[in-house]
Amino acid sequence: MEYKNFQTFTAEQKGGILTVTINFGPVNVQGQEMLADLSSLCLRLERDRSVKVVVFESSNPGYWVCHYDTNLLRDMSTEAVPRNEVQLLDLQSVLERLSKVPQATIAKIEGFARGGGHEMALALDMRFAVRGKAKFMQMEVGMGILPCGGGASRMARQTGLGKALEIILGAKDWDADEAEKFGTINKALDADEIGPYVDALAERISKFPADSIAASKRAVYASIDLPIKEALKEEAYQLFQATSKTPAIKRFTYADENGAQFDHNNQKNWEQMVMDIQEVN
Repeated sequence: MEYKNFQTFTAEQKGGILTVTINFGPVNVQGQEMLADLSSLCLRLERDRSVKVVVFESSNPGYWVCHYDTNLLRDMSTEAVPRNEVQLLDLQSVLERLSKVPQATIAKIEGFARGGGHEMALALDMRFAVRGKAKFMQMEVGMGILPCGGGASRMARQTGLGKALEIILGAKDWDADEAEKFGTINKALDADEIGPYVDALAERISKFPADSIAASKRAVYASIDLPIKEALKEEAYQLFQATSKTPAIKRFTYADENGAQFDHNNQKNWEQMVMDIQEVN
C-alpha cells in the first residue's frame, strides 16, 4: 500500500509502523484539507494489514494540531436543528472513522493540541506528550458552542464526568503533567524521553499479529458502550475472530510443549517470551 499525495502530512512506513508527520502551514490548522487527508489515510489503513501501528507526530515546532479551522465554523447555521434531522458533522465522521482503523494508533504530542486538534488526539488509541511543550485546551464553550469533534463525547470516557466538565467548561490550558493526572493522555515525558518511549512501544506492538491487535481494539472499545454481560460476549466473539486468523493455537501449543506453564524461569520472563514466540507461525 502506498501512503503518498497528502497535502497536510507525510506518511512513511518502516516494517509494521507507519509514521504520519503533520506539517500544514504555520500552525497545523485542521481544515477541509486535513479532513480529506485523514479520510484518505483511513481508507488505506482499513485495507492494509502490513501496517500494525500508526504514530502521529508533527514536524512543526510548537504545534501538533492547533484547532479546527474557524473559517468553517463561521458558516454554521444559526438556527436550531430538530433532533430527528441531526447528522454527524464532517469532523465527527472523520475522527470516528480514524478511531476505528484496525491498527494501534498513537499520538506523539510535542506542541499545542487544542479544540479539534485535541479531539483528534482523543480519537486515537494512546497519547503521549512532552513536558514543557505540550498544551491542551477545549475553548469552545467560551466561543458559544461546545466541543463537537467528539470532545464532549469522548472526554468523560477518559477522565470521568466531573473532570470532563471542569476541562470543557473551564476552557483553559492544561499541560502534559496535568493531562496525565486528568487521564487525557497515557503519560507525560521529558523531551528526550518521548521518542525512545513511543518508538519502543510501537516496535513492540508491531511484532504482534494484526488480527489480534484489531480484535483487542474492538473488544476494549465495546466495553465502554455495552453493559458488562454484552461486553463479555463481545470479548468472547473477538477472541474467536482472532484465533481463526492468527497462529494463536500454534503458539500456545509451542509454549506448553516447551514448559512455559510450569517452568519458574519462564514464569519470571513472560515479557520476553511473548516476544520470542512471535517466531512461531
